[in-house]
Amino acid sequence: MVRILFVHPDLGIGGAERLVVDAALALQSKGHTVSFLTNHHDPNHCFDETKDGRLPVMTVGDWIPRDIFGKFYAVCAYIRMVYAAFYYSLFLSKKEPVDVVFCDLISLGIPIFRLARPNPKILFYCHYPDQLLSKPGNLLKQCYRMPLNYLEEVTTAQADGILVNSKFTSRVFKETFKRIATDPDVLYPSLNTRFFDETSIDESDQLVKIPNDTFVFLSINRYERKKNLSLALHAFKALQDILSPGEWHKVCLIMAGGYDDRVLENVDHYDELEELVEDMQIRSKVRLLKSPTDRQKLFLLNRAQALVYTPEFEHFGIVPLEGMYLSKPVIAANSGGPMETIIHEQTGFLCEPVPKEFATAMAKLVKDDKHCERMGAMGRKRVQQRFSFEAFSTKLDNVVTDLIQRDGERKFK
Repeated sequence: MVRILFVHPDLGIGGAERLVVDAALALQSKGHTVSFLTNHHDPNHCFDETKDGRLPVMTVGDWIPRDIFGKFYAVCAYIRMVYAAFYYSLFLSKKEPVDVVFCDLISLGIPIFRLARPNPKILFYCHYPDQLLSKPGNLLKQCYRMPLNYLEEVTTAQADGILVNSKFTSRVFKETFKRIATDPDVLYPSLNTRFFDETSIDESDQLVKIPNDTFVFLSINRYERKKNLSLALHAFKALQDILSPGEWHKVCLIMAGGYDDRVLENVDHYDELEELVEDMQIRSKVRLLKSPTDRQKLFLLNRAQALVYTPEFEHFGIVPLEGMYLSKPVIAANSGGPMETIIHEQTGFLCEPVPKEFATAMAKLVKDDKHCERMGAMGRKRVQQRFSFEAFSTKLDNVVTDLIQRDGERKFK
């Protein structure tokens, strides 16, 4: 049995959060002891496993501001994580020792966790280099980011093991962190399929009533501009020109995503999308939903006929796997992680991220429901074969077991 501490900045609802929760459940299923350390955990905005007792959670440093006058988000996030790392390493590690610290998103805590006793191994999961998530700016912004980017590379290199979520991210990692000598290992995210298989849903989980004969396109993503959600709206509007009036009458688009009123971008972008719906005059055909629960999301996935996934250069993307497992064809941009999960014209469509291309693929599914069903069945089979929770659990268990059995440290070139 290995004792593992998962360290995550904000234990809310999102792809990164789903990954660390699934990783904890996977290791727990292998007989290990797991717990979480985080800067923020809101029981009203989190996955069920982190609030129902299955995964113990400790919150540290939530009193530290998330920003300074709407700026310096990265610096504040780093300070919050450094504080949590020091708090655990200096005050808790002797009373609650662990063998492995599993970090993700922010690497600055890695050298601090080395102060903990009894010298835990550090495993870092890189969803994507943080410095590449920052929008380009002027000279002042570049000067602000320069030390942060340097610290990200230096501290990441101090981990005993590094994992990434896809071959795409692995390539980007090596191009970005040129001084880190060892190639990261790829650990594809997976689904905790037991939840999908064993959870029973009913009408109480229905957020919006839809006629039974309606063809539902579903988009699930956080309300962030980088998710390119406006593409789904523009594509849906373009679909009107391809379908007959009778076909158009029977389609609708549901957009559901993580929404946190503490995050200004979530609030602003949601309002922008609502305005776009009004401007396009498709209000009667579109619903925007905020932060559905796991059960509500499962209801939506079961009700939908197809999934529309709009981010470009997505690092991996867990939502396409969720849709494919529930036998839904997925229409996604032809870049990033979806290139490794979706088989074009077999389990869905990989399209140029322009409305006409997405609309054309959407129309094919509306016009041929049997083809839609065949694609969905192939998608489910692919997830079962390539992205099963059992395979994910076994590989992660092997990584952790190997990590505590070796003493080597990652060095610079």
